[in-house]
Amino acid sequence: MDDFPIDKIQISGATLASLLHRSSAAAGDIHGYLFGYATVSTSNSLSDHPTATAATSLLIATITSFISLPSHLPLPPPPPATNSTALVGWFSARRRTPLRPSLKDSTTSISLSSSPTLAFTPQNSTITLPPSLFLLITTPFQDQLIHTHEYKAFQCKGNAFDPKSITIVNIGPSFRSQYDSFSPNVQFPMMDCELRGSNAMIEDSRGESLADGKRNLKDQKQLDTFSDGFEIKRLGKLMGSEAAYTDELEDLYDKMLAKFDGLSKLVEQTNAKVLEQENRNMKLRYRVAGLE
Repeated sequence: MDDFPIDKIQISGATLASLLHRSSAAAGDIHGYLFGYATVSTSNSLSDHPTATAATSLLIATITSFISLPSHLPLPPPPPATNSTALVGWFSARRRTPLRPSLKDSTTSISLSSSPTLAFTPQNSTITLPPSLFLLITTPFQDQLIHTHEYKAFQCKGNAFDPKSITIVNIGPSFRSQYDSFSPNVQFPMMDCELRGSNAMIEDSRGESLADGKRNLKDQKQLDTFSDGFEIKRLGKLMGSEAAYTDELEDLYDKMLAKFDGLSKLVEQTNAKVLEQENRNMKLRYRVAGLE
């Protein structure tokens, strides 16, 4: 069983979000196993220098799933590895603690990484790796509305923890299914967009009634309110030699920043309401359980 350093750790945004939600929704601290796979990729650095550069091999570990249970329960024997997924490490999610491994974390990591039966073989390679990854998740010491979690990844090498950067991957064929079912909710008004014919006589024969003209005018006014005065004609003035480029862009950026500021305040208010509702639900659970 080899002990190669891992160059890169990847996790999908959906998996990380599910892991953070599981840690925040649990009644207390939790821990569990991390599953995924590892690959060895060879990268050639392109250069105009006449001397050839040697190809470098990168060991990349990808986290795809996890299982969890309360921290006061011991970790069960991990399930056997399959052709697609293997045990790559474990995680610990606790609240209001420093973002550094504890003595218990070191003992568990050493126990997993030293077990030869849990070793797996990365793709495109013949080496064997132990499940040496450790992901630590904590919460800030003071309650915050937006920044609610902190996490850090490590690789256990011997008796030491080597900090590793973790990359959140949200693009590519493996994660395209996240966006296939995405339904955007836009505040723009619904307007009829019909394909007009090229024949002018057909257009004249069809015509538009007075009610259609009023409805189109109303839709255009609604669209202008959402664009904040930056209609197509005004945006066209940003191009060309006669454009007042600086003034127009400054006005556009000011309105964009105002929208972002309003959106951030709305998110902060929403998070405050969600936290207040969670506190109410917790009090109700305590009351039903007779703990109050």
